[in-house]
Amino acid sequence: MLSRVLIEEVLEKALSTGGDFSEIFLEDTIKNTIKMIDGKIDNSVSGRDFGVGIRIFKGFNSVYAYTNDTSRESLLETAYKAACAVGSIYKRRGLDINLTERICSNMHPILYVPSSVASVRKVKEMKKANDAAKSFSSEISQVTVMYGDVDQKVLIANSDGLLINDRRIRSRIAISSVASNGVENQIGVQSPGRKMGFEMFDVIDVEMFGRQASKTAVTMLHAPMCPAGKLPVVIDNGFGGVIFHEACGHALEATSVAKGNSVFTGKLGEKIASDKVTAIDDGTMANLWGSINIDDEGTPARRNVLIEKGILKGYMIDKLNSRRMGMEITGSGRRESYKFAPTSRMTNTYIAAGNDDERDIIGSIDNGLYAKQMGGGSVNPVTGEFNFAVLEGYLIKNGEVDTPVRGATLIGKGSEVLFNIDMVGKNLDHGQGMCGSSSGSVPTNVGQPMLRVSEMTVGGR
Repeated sequence: MLSRVLIEEVLEKALSTGGDFSEIFLEDTIKNTIKMIDGKIDNSVSGRDFGVGIRIFKGFNSVYAYTNDTSRESLLETAYKAACAVGSIYKRRGLDINLTERICSNMHPILYVPSSVASVRKVKEMKKANDAAKSFSSEISQVTVMYGDVDQKVLIANSDGLLINDRRIRSRIAISSVASNGVENQIGVQSPGRKMGFEMFDVIDVEMFGRQASKTAVTMLHAPMCPAGKLPVVIDNGFGGVIFHEACGHALEATSVAKGNSVFTGKLGEKIASDKVTAIDDGTMANLWGSINIDDEGTPARRNVLIEKGILKGYMIDKLNSRRMGMEITGSGRRESYKFAPTSRMTNTYIAAGNDDERDIIGSIDNGLYAKQMGGGSVNPVTGEFNFAVLEGYLIKNGEVDTPVRGATLIGKGSEVLFNIDMVGKNLDHGQGMCGSSSGSVPTNVGQPMLRVSEMTVGGR
């Protein structure tokens, strides 16, 4: 990709005006997407991203620059312009950066590189998902299937002597079903993804996901509006973890904590949740969507316990915020591409399995809401206040799942909801998503077992 001599030269140039740390991130990424509507290919796009990002620290300050011209002249010019932005006017001499290559351990083996798989095989899997979704009910008016794969090769080097390469391959399929009665529409969505190649289709059942998307759409089409009020709420496993991710997870990233923009700043060792809550961010989980071998600063992936039995145990910390906080790096520095400087981000973030039986959780409620599938929402990252749509919901009556309801929203504050979780099931599962922040959009898993929140504000009608 780049010669060792050139990398060392660029890193030295980046420090020539007084910076104390420099880094190169080189990326070569191939992306493929296919879109199918009602069994017919709508479009197919392949692309390639290639470029280099150069980052410089001076104390707690940072400058980032990037270019897609990897000639020696361009890289040295980019490094020097960044150096002038961060450093003093004097020129440092006598730098001697010696890179030592480190081999990246691959915790997530890939069998079939997606770019080498014929498009007809990808379309075949999409067609299976489409047909299963479409045939579920005559009320399904449209099915859209999206396929995507990414093959990213990176090189990371820095003035501390690190030189490391990594290859990241991910695959995903998303099925969206629309149910219509001629007057109104309802939607159901399923979007499984893995840090895998085309072998992902050997371990997931696309037809099952297609039917589930349509089931949600049809069920909600016939559901009455959800009543509003303060109720006990059961949030199902898997993508239900998006509430913790958004309302609490971001507030545990050093991006917020280091600047005091988090409700959890300065609370290490304090009780911030119910005894039932243990929360973990783990990039080492084999072949999960949010997993990594190394982060985008070259630090090996780790299992980071954030909350243990209600006690705040740690944050997710990148290299720059490690300086600011005086705390250890946790392998959490991530970025969308070479066009973004990395910062602390989640990988696979989840509430750990508990000891409560799922039937007992439902059975404990006389009048409440069962949020079977969560949708999108909004969060104030400073206060943790959130508003999330329930994509598929049901009323609970006398300890039984009863009437389906639509239009439900869950409203609350992350720090308060953590204390109100009073039952946690055993059936841990994960859902996949793309998480946006200051370093762009990155693949993350959210997860939890079924859990009960003793009281939440439920928006409805």
